[in-house]
Amino acid sequence: MVDALALSDRSPGELGSLLRLPTNLLAHHLNVLERVGAVARTRSEHDRRRTYVRLVPGALAGVAAVPSAVADRLAELTDGRVVFACTANSARSQLAAASWRQLTGGEAASAGTEPADRVHPGAVAAARRHGLDLRGASTARLDDVLTAEDLLVAVCDHAYESLHRTAARGLVHWSVADPVPLNSLEAFAAAFSDIVGRIRYLAARGTT
Repeated sequence: MVDALALSDRSPGELGSLLRLPTNLLAHHLNVLERVGAVARTRSEHDRRRTYVRLVPGALAGVAAVPSAVADRLAELTDGRVVFACTANSARSQLAAASWRQLTGGEAASAGTEPADRVHPGAVAAARRHGLDLRGASTARLDDVLTAEDLLVAVCDHAYESLHRTAARGLVHWSVADPVPLNSLEAFAAAFSDIVGRIRYLAARGTT
């Protein structure tokens, strides 16, 4: 189960299908992992009936190297370009692409399923606080950016639920809370911290 969550947040239903576990056994394992602080659950910002399970950064620091199958999947993240997508391409995906380039040196782009007219000022300010410059960044439509060779990482629930099963190389899901509705320094800081924590988790497991 931990291996299944190493790259992507998943709903309990997705985990059950992937691992071929009956509902009661899946619930037991999830409850155990949640009690020890290894996983956390969040509710979809798009479809409130859905929940997603994610690994808690740092909770599994003592676990040995990831299995080869997961390591191979991790390697795909730097074997070419990563495209980070959210709905508006105004905040989370912009921060993720800039952070990926800074922390891994890998190639990254960002786009939206319904792009806004501009990058949100809160995202520009959050990036600046961490040495990233988004002042010249512009938004783009995902269909105009994504190629068959790219790996797509959806950093919002709405984009993920819209794009599920459509990405050529597979779709990774990071359920990052949207900072735009709150439009506060704290909300943008939390989104940035979530994104960077995920990138550092992957980088520590051999993607750089």
